[in-house]
Amino acid sequence: MGLKVSVIVDVHNPGDTADACIRSTLEQTMPADEYEVIFVDDGSTDGIAERLDAIAAIRQNVRALHLPHTGSPMRGRNVGLAAAAGDYVFFLGQGDRLEKDALARMYERAVESDADVLVGRLVRDWGPPMTAFERGTSRADILRDRLLTVLVPQQLYRRAFLEEHELGFPVPGGRMGEQAFVTRAYLHAKVIAVLAEHVCCHLGERRRAEEDPRAIVKELHRLLDDVDKYLGEGRQRDRVYAHWFRTAVLRPLMTSKFADSSIDRGALFRVAQELTERRFPERLDRHLPVQLRLVAAYVRAGRLDQIVLMANATKKAGLRADLTEVRWDAHVLVLGVTVEVVTGDGTPDRYRVDGDRLHWIPPRVLDTRKLPDDITDITDAVERARVELYVRHAETGLVHFLPLTQEVERIEDGRRKMRVRIKAETRLDVTQAALGEPLRPGQWEVHVRMFSGANQARSRVSRPDGPLNCLGVLAQRPRMRLVVPCWSDQGELGLAVEPRSFSESIALVSPGVEVKHIGGHAYVVLPVPYVPPSGGPPLELVMRGTGKRAREVCAPALVEAGVPGRLAGQLVAKVPVKRLLPGVEHLGPGSWTCWLRSADEEVGLRFALEMRRGKVEARPAAAADPQRSPMGRDTVLHRIGRRLPGARHIVRLARAGGHRYLTD
Repeated sequence: MGLKVSVIVDVHNPGDTADACIRSTLEQTMPADEYEVIFVDDGSTDGIAERLDAIAAIRQNVRALHLPHTGSPMRGRNVGLAAAAGDYVFFLGQGDRLEKDALARMYERAVESDADVLVGRLVRDWGPPMTAFERGTSRADILRDRLLTVLVPQQLYRRAFLEEHELGFPVPGGRMGEQAFVTRAYLHAKVIAVLAEHVCCHLGERRRAEEDPRAIVKELHRLLDDVDKYLGEGRQRDRVYAHWFRTAVLRPLMTSKFADSSIDRGALFRVAQELTERRFPERLDRHLPVQLRLVAAYVRAGRLDQIVLMANATKKAGLRADLTEVRWDAHVLVLGVTVEVVTGDGTPDRYRVDGDRLHWIPPRVLDTRKLPDDITDITDAVERARVELYVRHAETGLVHFLPLTQEVERIEDGRRKMRVRIKAETRLDVTQAALGEPLRPGQWEVHVRMFSGANQARSRVSRPDGPLNCLGVLAQRPRMRLVVPCWSDQGELGLAVEPRSFSESIALVSPGVEVKHIGGHAYVVLPVPYVPPSGGPPLELVMRGTGKRAREVCAPALVEAGVPGRLAGQLVAKVPVKRLLPGVEHLGPGSWTCWLRSADEEVGLRFALEMRRGKVEARPAAAADPQRSPMGRDTVLHRIGRRLPGARHIVRLARAGGHRYLTD
């Protein structure tokens, strides 16, 4: 029986970053005699070539090929493809990592669906979520299933299919060459399958390289010629063209890099002009968001100055997503959210009303006198506006989309002005949010993304002003697990699944701390998301001073009853405080980091205490270390000394003299 899969890994001077990649390819659950790994070294000089040779010498399913340095992974991938013997091939980068069962799962699904291309679930730590993995399918469509959001080579391809259509990577290629290869594979494939139920590959950081704009344009022309060949005239081809117009031509003109650099800006703009004139007619503009419609109009008019102004005026615009409701319905977390586009100063974006039509208002610095009104018309786009809510695992980058109901609201805001806001509600079922399976343990961030309307953007979901809902619940599947809603220091919502301990569950919600000063004591009250039947282990609050004199004050912490429906319990610590001449058991002036200590562990809390003028207040832990005075500890004498002429110079001379005696 022949080999099932060939894994092709391009390598160039990875240092230690390739360890996880190499290990993941060798530890697959697929038997070693059913797959091979081909490492193609692009002239590395850091010793990785010798290491790969040593691995190949002891592993029968590993081969190491060596090429002179080309500066691009494209030639190595082509060489690896020519040497491959597997029925399917998978391209892997040196910073990527396969799950242990990835090859077995992908091969099984590819054979089952008779797929020419199988897109296994990918996760990454950067960029927007890959919406192609919202659901799995054995018959995927390029547009309906959003495959154009997954234009990376880390996919499973039938080797005979690539050879039949003579598909390979352009040399020297670059990012555009990779995307062109994947797009051609999509166009030629009879069957494309998506494996969304299981994570297959973790994408690592990409090697950054400057690409020649002329080479990008040349490759894009070739790709669009292939699109013309395989897609007839009509809406489908226009939408594919609009994707490349948006991503390859217009969005690069709106980046800070383009706006801030005047050296190559003119040449890049002329390239974009020529490309727009030859390949992207005005009828494609209806598939663009409103800002890019305006950019396209300025490109055709040759107004580079207006594009630079627009890039600078809109780069801080974004999305604001506020929670209106947070409650539990059994083990289902119900979230109410309002989503709205905001300008650079954080105020809601407003639109101009013209009869029954709605128009986006461009920044005032732009010259829009000669532009037709239909460019800013967003009436139809507002009706189609929608949001997507998803949770992202903070450690792995894994994303799961949530079901939701939503409606578009128009809010009058002044004379002939209107705001557009989307109200949405989602039910986050922790027992089946991961495509029918329970969410894995760890911390999950809650994100929102808005489409159409006047903008396309994404943001974290933040909490409204007021008390936090820190009530935890016990989910029953696959076993009894604690789930706790929590917030970042910036007020962004998260969800902690299965905290490691009672202390950690309290630390997660510790930004909700309250401090009450009564008599000679400060009462530190912490929310407790879940109180076990035993009441929890004995705890004490530990406070450590951040000044030069290391001090530690401890106080026992007791669990008390909470607020029904909002808080399971409260942890209360009674801390003695003293402003003048505090003793070893007193909390004195200055900043204090806080910890929760049990018999088994000590967990850092996400707040600090600060005592000034006899008053104790809670602050975010990140702000606990005050900026030191250049003259040392900040006392009254030091503050007076800073006002005396020459005081700083005298201190510097004294310190220099002191250090001089410490030298040889």
